Amino acid sequence: MTSYVPFDRRDLDFLLHEVEGVAALCRHPRFADHSRETFDATLDAAAELAMAKFANHNRASDVSEPHFADGRVGILPEVKEALDAYAEAGFSALLADAEEGGMQLPYTVALACDAMFAAANVSTAGYALLARGVANLLQAHATPAQCARYRTPILQGRFLGTMCLSEPQAGSSLGDIRTRAEPAGDGHYRLSGAKMWISGGEHDLSENIVHLVLARLPDAPPGVKGISLFIVPKFRVNDDGSLGARNDVQLAGVNHKLGQRGIVNTFLKFGERGECFGELVGAPHQGLAQMFHMMNEARIGVGVGAIMLGSAGYRYSLQYARERKQGRQPDQKDPASPPVALIEHADVRRMLLQQKARVEGALGLAMHAATLVDAHGQDPDPARRAEAHRLLELLTPVVKAWSAEACLEANDLAIQVLGGYGYTREYPVEQCWRDNRLNPIHEGANGIQALDLLGRKAMMDGGAALKALLREIAATAAEAGQVPALAEHALALARAAGLVARTTGVLGEAMGRGEVRLALANAPRYLRLVGHVAIAWTWLRQARVASAATPASQADRDFYAGKLAACRWFFVHELPTIGHDAALLAALDRCALDTPPGVL
Repeated sequence: MTSYVPFDRRDLDFLLHEVEGVAALCRHPRFADHSRETFDATLDAAAELAMAKFANHNRASDVSEPHFADGRVGILPEVKEALDAYAEAGFSALLADAEEGGMQLPYTVALACDAMFAAANVSTAGYALLARGVANLLQAHATPAQCARYRTPILQGRFLGTMCLSEPQAGSSLGDIRTRAEPAGDGHYRLSGAKMWISGGEHDLSENIVHLVLARLPDAPPGVKGISLFIVPKFRVNDDGSLGARNDVQLAGVNHKLGQRGIVNTFLKFGERGECFGELVGAPHQGLAQMFHMMNEARIGVGVGAIMLGSAGYRYSLQYARERKQGRQPDQKDPASPPVALIEHADVRRMLLQQKARVEGALGLAMHAATLVDAHGQDPDPARRAEAHRLLELLTPVVKAWSAEACLEANDLAIQVLGGYGYTREYPVEQCWRDNRLNPIHEGANGIQALDLLGRKAMMDGGAALKALLREIAATAAEAGQVPALAEHALALARAAGLVARTTGVLGEAMGRGEVRLALANAPRYLRLVGHVAIAWTWLRQARVASAATPASQADRDFYAGKLAACRWFFVHELPTIGHDAALLAALDRCALDTPPGVL
């Protein structure tokens, strides 16, 4: 095999510059010192670092996963080398203000950088991205003194961080957490309890680990309304920024995962000796809302991680199919004729097209969602900011869950392209599949994302977010309808959008009658329906640009032709499948509800 790069920088450039026009963000005062040149230089640096320091140990960190021995977690030294290089290059502070030593970049550009690190090594990238999420949450909700103690060292790359939500008895059901926080009388709190599935929970990769922990105060009301958020560092931090004594946070075990083995996943116990000190973030009982500041960002990150693992598998299987000679065409009768490349076989080309359509379509939607983050934060028009926020709220569960499911299936196809070789550990596509299998589960399982989309996001404010999305889709369909080669796709997209509207109306009426369980019983089908239509929309947006482009080289001609071919595939093979989903939803199917648990 020739040299393998797990991401396509040309595709990122296409989405950022040709589809989204990201350089226009420089009109906002926050990004006024930037230009397309500085954006591209940052992307170049990310691509180079991703390949030099992250991809180089992706396989090694999977084989030699973190282990607990002699009271500490052992991790490959290459992981720390990568994270140190990442911080030294300034990527820990991509989004931070210039006054804090940050790059002050748009979220859209930062997410494109994240995509390349995730494709190169999703596990090592996970440490850095968790820390950034902690830093962003602290900026939004912590006091200036807390930010000085904990956020600034994260931006400098000295501290890493975690979010501690789930417990052994309460995974996604956060209303059932039992971790307690008692006032210590000096402004601090003593925490006691246990947290499970904590990525990056214990290591020696940084000077300190900043745990963000959900816990209940003594007077907390029951359920999610009684949850508060606390900063619990591995080492206590003195007022002058120096490290103090080790906090009472104990590693109780390391979880051994199917994939993403390079990032340690832990079971932590807090306050076994009664000496676990934490600081309250913001007001009491607001912890879940505060944590969702990090969770929503993390969900877009999970979607992009899933997409880039799909991309890594697709790109390897594409390269393999071009180079591997095997078999002959069905109408080749001469057994002595030379074998053809795998890519010459229609079935292999089908599997490659399906991967491309899913991976590049999902990446287009994720990058568009990123522009909504920037619009919500920076647009001077309050109405446009509000519209961007509504659209982002609606699309976040789609970016997370649709991408996690569809790109995992793309990894399965990559294995199939390689055949028996794909099923072995000597080739990277099986690791891509294992690494990606986590993404439908964490940061809110896909079923929960579906309940959120249908039960909350699609219905909130009288369906304002969904109406906004359907308006955007209608505008794209109208514009694409003027392009003869895209007119059929435009008509199909308009019809699909109407199907979403009608189906949502039926489900909303059922919930209005009090049939909430019935309406939500098939919520994953609804997420698939909306997701397919959203991906078709982003494909039509990409196709409009590709059809109008003036290629400067044969490589450009092939690139744009590939975009049009993948768009066609999605509209011909993928989008029509939503008819069954819509019919099942509109019929308020009761199969799951009517089946007694005892018969399963």
